[in-house]
Amino acid sequence: MKKIELLENEYEIIKDDNNVFDLEEVTSLATDYFKPYDYILGDFSYGKLRLKGFYKNDNKKATKINKYSYLEEYLNNYCAFKCKYFIIEKLLKK
Repeated sequence: MKKIELLENEYEIIKDDNNVFDLEEVTSLATDYFKPYDYILGDFSYGKLRLKGFYKNDNKKATKINKYSYLEEYLNNYCAFKCKYFIIEKLLKK
């Protein structure tokens, strides 16, 4: 998968539904708010990109609604039906 630089971290694109990931658009929306998250979901609803952060399931900061295991439920309940989306995962710095 493709690796990118975002928010002073390296990320890997682990899912890109219909090749919708656009680094310039993501960079314009991603703020320091997303730095602690292990994953960032980007979904397109009604022509607009929305971002949501998720933690790994074993992360102590994780709650039900921001655990990675909740991502599928989030897509089904809070995103437009069959919306295009991508998921990027933060890689640990060595």
